[in-house]
Amino acid sequence: TDLFPRSCALRLCQAKNAPCIFFAARQASSASTNLKDVLSNLVPKEQSRIKSFRQQYGNTVIGQITVEMVYGGMRGMKGLIYETSVLDPDEGIRFRGYSIPECQKLLPKAAGGEEPLPEGLFWLLLTGDIPTQEQVSWVSQEWAKRAALPSHVVTMLDNFPTNLHPMSQLSAAITALNSESSFARAYSEGINRAKYWEFIYEDSMDLIAKLPCIAAKIYRNLYREGSSIGAIDPGLDWSHNFTNMLGYSDPQFIELMRLYLTIHSDHEGGNVSAHTSHLVGSALSDPYLAFAAAMNGLAGPLHGLANQEVLVWLPHLQKELGQDVSDEKLQEFIWNTLNSGRVVPGYGHAVLRKTDPRYTCQREFALKHLPKDPMFKLVAQLYKIVPNVLLEQGKAKNPWPNVDAHSGVLLQYYGMKEMNYYTVLFGVSRALGVLAQLIWSRALGFPLERPKSMSTDGLMGLVGFKSG
Repeated sequence: TDLFPRSCALRLCQAKNAPCIFFAARQASSASTNLKDVLSNLVPKEQSRIKSFRQQYGNTVIGQITVEMVYGGMRGMKGLIYETSVLDPDEGIRFRGYSIPECQKLLPKAAGGEEPLPEGLFWLLLTGDIPTQEQVSWVSQEWAKRAALPSHVVTMLDNFPTNLHPMSQLSAAITALNSESSFARAYSEGINRAKYWEFIYEDSMDLIAKLPCIAAKIYRNLYREGSSIGAIDPGLDWSHNFTNMLGYSDPQFIELMRLYLTIHSDHEGGNVSAHTSHLVGSALSDPYLAFAAAMNGLAGPLHGLANQEVLVWLPHLQKELGQDVSDEKLQEFIWNTLNSGRVVPGYGHAVLRKTDPRYTCQREFALKHLPKDPMFKLVAQLYKIVPNVLLEQGKAKNPWPNVDAHSGVLLQYYGMKEMNYYTVLFGVSRALGVLAQLIWSRALGFPLERPKSMSTDGLMGLVGFKSG
């Protein structure tokens, strides 16, 4: 039965203990270069598939809920449809069924480049298909056309105090862009709900286009004495324009940003930023408000700020042990860290049970472009030692490194030393995933969220707990 697109079939067939269900693959990617036209053709088909599937399997039980899940922040609870990506504990992230190595191989690249263009990933997240070079070029040009910021947002950014955190500035500027929302205007005029996704799409495209300008202006105001970000070049891709506006011209750094913005784009729907945007968007708040809320979640130390902890810890390690430390001394340092009740930053993950593929592809980039960098050599040495120590200790469910163990080291190598800014880069990338999902949420008519909650007393009554 052709109820699902190819990516959904892959996710089900790859999932552990999944039933042996096979779905017909979707037809080849549309030849059109206009993304909205492609979606206009695709949305009715997807709506029909989902409607049929829900009619047939709507009452099927797909899991169990335990007391520990309820107390543990819904960890491990299958309770949310998220179309664009899935995080497998053993395989890592897949974007519409494609792994990071597959995306690196298959997605279009800039002329002379080797890393995938984020525009191609966005097309994949929205359509489930690998785009052509022409389709990706259309997205680049479309975002360039939509990039200009309204004057009131520029004025607001210029008037922020220098002690206001970059993420606070990013969130505030995105919220202020709500003045430009096509969806908010259309909703106030009583637009038919079947058309919601079209205006969500327009807002999302505008927001993604403007984010590099906002992010670059924040960077220039805080770290480059308010110098101009310059103008968008319609002949360049999204990442290249972004790096130009930041003030970096090294071709390797441009390639790094293409990779960085691609791999940080989406990580399933249960993480704080993705879930927040989904939740706020379910109230029919426009994409600007939903994404601003997501950025407030990303700003937390257990989410987007985690890579800063790694970069604070690594120099401390170097200062205490010196350069070119032996494996034995490094192992002893790790044990002392753990025995003192502290953790090794950048290791472990709430879901993954293997090395984060985002870490792996950044490691490969470093091995190719900066193999002799002292900080990278330390990160590589830790990769050799830390997992074995954590396994021997026996407390970590996942002793392997995550993306935060590596990303900041690469940025620092190319001269971006401002750690407080790294989460802004993360936020610009995360827009691709959460806004693609927001478009599909409205296209498929996902209902407003009405989760059932209870007090501890209510839970105890539910499980039959008796005191005394």
